[in-house]
Amino acid sequence: MEPILEIQHLSISFHQYEKGFVQRELPVIRDLSLTLEPGEVTGVLGVSGSGKSLLAHALLDLLPYNSRREGTILFQGEPLTSQRIRKLRGKEIVLVPQGVTYLDPLMKVGPQLRKGRRDRGAREKVRSALARYGLKEAAADLYPFQLSGGMARRVLMASAVMDSPRLVIADEPTPGLDAKAASRLLGHFRELAAEGAAVLFITHDLELALAVAHRVAVFYAGETVEIARASDFPEGRLRHPFTQALWDALPQGAFRAIPGAQPYSGEVKEGCPFLARCPHPGNGCGQGELSLVPWNEGMVRCLYPHGEVMA
Repeated sequence: MEPILEIQHLSISFHQYEKGFVQRELPVIRDLSLTLEPGEVTGVLGVSGSGKSLLAHALLDLLPYNSRREGTILFQGEPLTSQRIRKLRGKEIVLVPQGVTYLDPLMKVGPQLRKGRRDRGAREKVRSALARYGLKEAAADLYPFQLSGGMARRVLMASAVMDSPRLVIADEPTPGLDAKAASRLLGHFRELAAEGAAVLFITHDLELALAVAHRVAVFYAGETVEIARASDFPEGRLRHPFTQALWDALPQGAFRAIPGAQPYSGEVKEGCPFLARCPHPGNGCGQGELSLVPWNEGMVRCLYPHGEVMA
């Protein structure tokens, strides 16, 4: 079966000025490769500043003017150009954003979901989409300020499924939700995947990622350091030391933490960005660029996964 989305060697940088007219290029995402399959939820996990949300913006062609993008993005086998994104955005490619401020405060829910359409079929779609997420038909006549936080998030989900999308990008969609509400929302993503869509679930919360994702791509300082199955975490099959540190920081890992912090963009010129915090560094870790390679039925960007020397 053909992948819905293929990201090949994606890099994103920004042009910035410092000391007057001196310009520098700040790399934020480096050499990111990821494939999203139909029927699958893929989690993208990382701490703040690791480049997760920038990935969503790149896929939606919403990067700022001073950015530069390299690499290839294929949607259903064809290049995802700016012109093609504009045609697909909001239809076959949809965003479930972080905040409910994405709703227009001056427009009622129904017209927002219909996106300008007034025919009977569009109105029926709105009723069906609202009902799917437990909202009554009357919600279509409410303004966003009349919705509770949970209702507003369900409206965003209803908006995402109006046109049977092939790719759903969920960018930190659960802040402020209690565990029960977050669990319901994650269940909706699984439903969309079961209908044949690919879901990209961006989060900083490992437990949420493991609750819904089939696979997890772990970001660190703008790089994908590991791609693993969700089952690899409890089974002890993790490959990169940062991924292992994330798991060890959970209750299952006895809250074991490692010292230090993620470097800022541009601080690491070459080699592994995790080197200063790595428990088993070795020769070559501080030189050149490391590639994301297959290792033990997963993918890893490390010369010494599990402390072993790669062949």
